[in-house]
Amino acid sequence: MKGVILAGGNGTRLYPLTAVMNKHMLPVGKYPMVMHGVARMKEAGIKDILIVVGKNHAGGFLNLLGSGDQLGVNLSYRVQESSGGIADALRLAEDFTGNENIMVLLGDNIFTESLANAVQTFEGNRYGAQVFIKAVSDPQRFGVPILMNNRIQAIEEKPLNPLSKYAVTGIYMYSPSVYSIIKTIQPSDRGELEITDVNNIYISLSQLGFEELRGEWIDAGTHESLAKANKMTEHIHLEKIFHHPIENTNSMMLK
Repeated sequence: MKGVILAGGNGTRLYPLTAVMNKHMLPVGKYPMVMHGVARMKEAGIKDILIVVGKNHAGGFLNLLGSGDQLGVNLSYRVQESSGGIADALRLAEDFTGNENIMVLLGDNIFTESLANAVQTFEGNRYGAQVFIKAVSDPQRFGVPILMNNRIQAIEEKPLNPLSKYAVTGIYMYSPSVYSIIKTIQPSDRGELEITDVNNIYISLSQLGFEELRGEWIDAGTHESLAKANKMTEHIHLEKIFHHPIENTNSMMLK
C-alpha cells in the first residue's frame, strides 16, 4: 500500500496564522502538523508517500521534509494548482499509485491510533474503499454517515440536522478503482470535486467498508481545534516512530 497526504488548500479558517504559512506547517505539539501524518503512515508500514501541496508553499515542504530519507520514508510531491476539492487533489496521485491500494490522509487530521491492523485487513478484504468514523460533538461540520444494520447507507455532507453522531474522518483507504470513479463525478455547488460523492458511489456498489477509530482524533482546521490538537499531542514523541531524532534538511535539530 502507498500513502497520499493532502496538504494543499488555503487554510482560511485559521487566518491570520495562515497569512504567510501553509496550515500543515503550523505546530501541533512539538512538530509541524504534516509530520504527524507522515509518522502515522510509517507506523502503519507505508513508506512510499506522496504529498499533494499548493503551488505557493511547495518549497516549504521540501525544506522541511526533503526526500524523507531522514524519516525512513520515500517522499514524492505533486502540486495542486487550484483548490478544487479533496477528490480533485487525490486524482493527482494516479501515476504515483499505479496498481497498488492507497491510504489517503487529510493533512490536518491528527489522531493517536495505529492503523497498521486496518491496512493489513484492507489489503485482504473485498472492499474497494474504507472510511474511518468517529463520534463527535459537532457532526454538522463533517460528512455524516447514516448507519443501518452495521453498514453505511449513505453519507451526507455537512448536514444541518445530522442523522448520526458520527463524522467521517479524513482518513480513507482505496483501491486503484478510485481514479475511475473520480472521473465520473461532477463539481458540487461550491465548485469542488467532493470525496463524499466518491464514497457514496462506493456505497451504491456495496464496496464501502468502515471502522470506528478507537483512539483520539481531531480535525485541526480551526483555531479551537488546533488548540485542542496541541493539547492532545503534547506528550507524543514522533521520534519513537521514526526511530531516531528528527533533524531538518540542513541537519539542524527541530526545537
